[in-house]
Amino acid sequence: MSETRVLYIDDDAGIRRLAARALERRGYRMTVAETGSEGVVKAAAQRFDLIAVDHYMPGMDGLETLEALRRLPDPPPVVYVTGSEEGRIAVAALKAGAADYVVKTVGEDFFDLLAASFEQVRARALLEHEKAAAEADLRASNARLEALLGEVNHRVANSLQLVSAMVRLQATALTDPSAREALEDTQRRIQAIAQVHRRLYTSNDVESVDMQEYLGALVDELAETWSTEALPRALSLAAEPIRLPTDRAVSLGVIVTELVTNACKYAYPNSGGEVRVALRRIDDDVFLLAVEDDGCGIPEDAVPRGTGLGTKLIRAMAQSLQSIVEYDPTHAGVRATLRATVR
Repeated sequence: MSETRVLYIDDDAGIRRLAARALERRGYRMTVAETGSEGVVKAAAQRFDLIAVDHYMPGMDGLETLEALRRLPDPPPVVYVTGSEEGRIAVAALKAGAADYVVKTVGEDFFDLLAASFEQVRARALLEHEKAAAEADLRASNARLEALLGEVNHRVANSLQLVSAMVRLQATALTDPSAREALEDTQRRIQAIAQVHRRLYTSNDVESVDMQEYLGALVDELAETWSTEALPRALSLAAEPIRLPTDRAVSLGVIVTELVTNACKYAYPNSGGEVRVALRRIDDDVFLLAVEDDGCGIPEDAVPRGTGLGTKLIRAMAQSLQSIVEYDPTHAGVRATLRATVR
């Protein structure tokens, strides 16, 4: 308590002397000012823990003094003091920024009330300061963690890009068409996952992915891979700006990669064609993914082509989303859909 520095502003010289003596006996380090303007000058020149301001003062009254004090950099809490018992003055002072309000009376009771108000205001100010410091520390910690997570995603994306390049080199060195095709499929899967991490370290949100942007980049990469002059593939995307957590974005990206790859491989074996990808929100919690083509479709007695790994991946990724991929039997080509929750 002895370290609590108080500025008492009151035009009554007798009250100033009594307040200084009474509050110093209670352990406060007192400074007094005769007018509001003098008090503001002293408050600007040195640091006080608390300021008490009388209401009725000539020239610059208590409310004007309070307003001037509040304009100072990092002003201390102000306790408003007046001899008036009118509630409107208390309300006006509190609205103007006073931390508390004490009615001036004759005798030691007034100084007891003033000291009790000082204690309460000081305790509240200390709690607010500690809360603000804790929130600042938390924001700084979150910023450091986000920066670290962004760096991790950057490194993961670069590592996956390196792995993808190594797989591509290995594929070009193979003479077996089936083995080369399997490695090329693996490379596309790696690229789908790398795209997620690229999105994470280039955005302000490191916990979720904008699927409109992510699928746009993914579909563009797949179009570059599959569309040739001999067999052109028109890949289109219609996606709403839905954000998914990282793990769900990876699962959906792998599913899109596999479904688009299947369509590009098998829907139009001898000609060009279109593959459409759509993502829309059904309600606040559920989205619908659709990948479709207008190709030859899937015959009822069709024998699975390739290694079957793509089908297993689609099923596994759908299960991670607590869903399944369904095929529309009424569609002329192939239309695969998946319904899942955002989280």
